[in-house]
Amino acid sequence: MSEDLYNLAQEYMVRYGGDVFPTLFTSAKGTIVKDSQGREYLDFTSGQMCATIGHNHPAIVEAVQKAGEKAFHFFSGMIPEVVAELAQTLARDWLPGDLKRSIFINTGSEASEVALRMAKMYTGGFEILALGGSWHGITGGASAVSMASDRKGYGVPVSGIYVIPEPNSYRPYIDKATEEEAALANLDLALKMFDMQSTGRGAAIIVEPVISAGGVLVPPKAFMQALRKAADDRGMLLVFDEAQTAFGRIGTRTGSEYFGVVPDIMTMSKTLGGGLPVAAVSTTAKIEDDIHSKKFAFYTSHVSDPLAAEVGLAVLNVIQRESLVARANVMGAYLRGRLEELQQRYEAIGDIRGLGLLLGVELVTDRTSRTPAHQLGALTTQKCFERGLSMNIRRRPERGSVWRIAPPLTVSTEEIDRAVDILDQSLRESLDELTASKAA
Repeated sequence: MSEDLYNLAQEYMVRYGGDVFPTLFTSAKGTIVKDSQGREYLDFTSGQMCATIGHNHPAIVEAVQKAGEKAFHFFSGMIPEVVAELAQTLARDWLPGDLKRSIFINTGSEASEVALRMAKMYTGGFEILALGGSWHGITGGASAVSMASDRKGYGVPVSGIYVIPEPNSYRPYIDKATEEEAALANLDLALKMFDMQSTGRGAAIIVEPVISAGGVLVPPKAFMQALRKAADDRGMLLVFDEAQTAFGRIGTRTGSEYFGVVPDIMTMSKTLGGGLPVAAVSTTAKIEDDIHSKKFAFYTSHVSDPLAAEVGLAVLNVIQRESLVARANVMGAYLRGRLEELQQRYEAIGDIRGLGLLLGVELVTDRTSRTPAHQLGALTTQKCFERGLSMNIRRRPERGSVWRIAPPLTVSTEEIDRAVDILDQSLRESLDELTASKAA
């Protein structure tokens, strides 16, 4: 039956991404996913960064059941009690500074659209500054400010988009004495170019606190502080896309907390839903009052859904109850240490970076040239999967070959050890195969 279903998937489904798996999948629990042939895999992507507290956590299952007993959905103008409770919990326990008012939608792409619409309406402008290497979604406005995805073939993008080269200490665009100086030099040049081109209608600077799809890049704190000043100086709003950094993944409640910078608007998605489609956008009372007076609208069929709110509340409660923010630091340090052991043995591991349990491992042909080892990355990723380890590798031609490693915050040391052993064996075999093929 599973083979028949796989063939049906090939015949009837639209292929929507680059990842191709040889089987269908049937179930998931904790850090483990199972395919239709009964094989188990360590999921060190957390279901694409979403299953922060592990797949099918009992609290999420209970939340879905609770919603089923009350309501999955209402008319969009009817605010469910649980949505008001989630808004209060976010404002009271998680949001930085004076961010306090939230809207709840479904996906990160939607959240980016909400944030950009808010910024444009509040400022009256339309020009957006985004970091290279960024990923904010695939809908119209979100895709226009996403630089880590394919941009060809989809027609004319939204106008008014400008790029700031992303800070990359391993591959700096401008060589300086320190990582901080290089990042600030990047920003200074980008701002000068923007100011020369701008029509004076700036709306927002949008940034991921950790540039994930661009290679798990962590900007210097001074860079984020400079972005805050750049937005203020130009009458623009600062937007933090915290799809991957909010709610403990990087060892702090938010990226804002880590960098000590409070944005005007914060978007949250993946890590709020624990595997279900839940997203939020939060801003200040001042901004919300202003755009409400201007008749701001983002009225969708599933805004303020009670099912999403029940799940979001359950995820936040688990993170607090099980101290998963602190655990991300402990387990992240353990994982980084094991990866650094591999780095001592393999010249091909050029750099290890990231925060908490969001880590990047960059593969190179050699550490002197730092040439990206794309073939090695693809082959090793395949071998890891064959041995039961699922990892995500970012390998765009113009960027490095980088494993993005992000297991659930509930991952155990035993699971980390097993994953690193698989990675060790797979990397060794891949290097031997590529060396042999070159010699032949």
